[in-house]
Amino acid sequence: MILTPTLFLIAAAAAAHASAALPNTLPDSIVRRIDSVFAAYDRADVPGCAVGVYQNGEIAFEKGYGSANLEYRIPITPTTPFIMGSVSKQFTAAAIALLADDGRLSLDDDVRKYLPELPDYGQRITINELVHHTSGLRDFWALVEAAGMRLDDTYAVADVLDLAARQKHLEFTPGAAYDYSNTGYVVLGEIARRVSGESLARFAAENIFAPLGMTHTHFQDDHTVIVPGRAYAYMPHAGGWRIDVWNNDIVGQGGLMTTVEDLQKWDENFYTGRVGGPRFLARQLEQGRLNDGTVLSYAFGLEVGAYRGLRLVEHTGSTGGYRTIISRFPSAHTSVVALCNASNVNTTTLSRRVADVVLASSFTSPAPAPRIAAATRVRQASAPTTAVPADEAARLAGRYYSDELAATFSVRDSLGTLLLQRPRAGSETLMVVAPHAFRTGNMTLTFNAAGFTLDVGRARGIEFVRRER
Repeated sequence: MILTPTLFLIAAAAAAHASAALPNTLPDSIVRRIDSVFAAYDRADVPGCAVGVYQNGEIAFEKGYGSANLEYRIPITPTTPFIMGSVSKQFTAAAIALLADDGRLSLDDDVRKYLPELPDYGQRITINELVHHTSGLRDFWALVEAAGMRLDDTYAVADVLDLAARQKHLEFTPGAAYDYSNTGYVVLGEIARRVSGESLARFAAENIFAPLGMTHTHFQDDHTVIVPGRAYAYMPHAGGWRIDVWNNDIVGQGGLMTTVEDLQKWDENFYTGRVGGPRFLARQLEQGRLNDGTVLSYAFGLEVGAYRGLRLVEHTGSTGGYRTIISRFPSAHTSVVALCNASNVNTTTLSRRVADVVLASSFTSPAPAPRIAAATRVRQASAPTTAVPADEAARLAGRYYSDELAATFSVRDSLGTLLLQRPRAGSETLMVVAPHAFRTGNMTLTFNAAGFTLDVGRARGIEFVRRER
């Protein structure tokens, strides 16, 4: 049966009613305080969040606030599917851990054993370094931003691998530093595909989701697939909202779609080991270590830390307007999840506020005081300027090409001000920040005899050479 908008609303309302009818085991006083945390989203005309509290193997609380689709005012429920952003990384890392435990790969393997198309940098990158973000591979999204391409274009895994294969340099010697890299997790997903002989989506479905009964969870490697009841994502705009969904087919770094109710089954696996067993559970919490012995907080797609005296294992997610988090307090067998569809939601703050309510008697230290923005210190150094000496402006003007980005940038002299033109981006004014160095937005261009190098976010030292004036 094809649902008309009216029938769809009726079906959604029925689902919301059925979900709301599920018993919560938390006291009413606690439920009211959780409701107050999400009060701003408890309206039909705004996006919001699906929220869950898991305790001792059960869903202790679940509720939806706001709309999954503003056009039809479809309410968010605990069964609403959300794109999870980087919360997906723990599932990619889990796939790698399962393959390692099965002896089908080793975490010490050279990445080029499976992806020979990646450059030989003269120093091996291991799978373990990909897992813990110590590979030195430049972040794909930083490269996309640098090239002037759109973040919401329909990128596929092949696009990420092609761009990674063009890079002539690493950010640092593998294992020497930590720098979060989405590229690394796309590569991990591709390694899982090549080793297993099936897509990451199918491997995860067969080896993780199906055994745990996660029937509403999948890796969305085709953005055209219809997912009933899914949440659309939004960003604030002109006093209202606009759609903010990235229609890409990339998985590994993100791409998981799931619900509050399905996530509880995954969360409980960290106690039961139903998938993977004890060895797998221990591996998921193995924190990275740098070459100098420094222990990192990052494990297998999970951050290991503490909050108010309790150990905390969590990860956040962000893609388009989706904002997500799963926060686990193992000693209390309690987790808080928030899946939201508005880009201005701070899920970490919301998760902490819910935990403060639910685990008030378990914490051993007080809640941290709200952060107060520090006063801005007045810099004595001269402020950046647009003024460039005429001879320098004339010398730097021209066209520059980067083989690493497969992109041509134009630098134009406009009466002593340098303007930068990138593909699919408007003209940008270059501000002088140091001798031979210019900045626009979060990009820094440092000119040299051959051209310039570009630094942006998690991608530094991208080479451009002069092509013509």
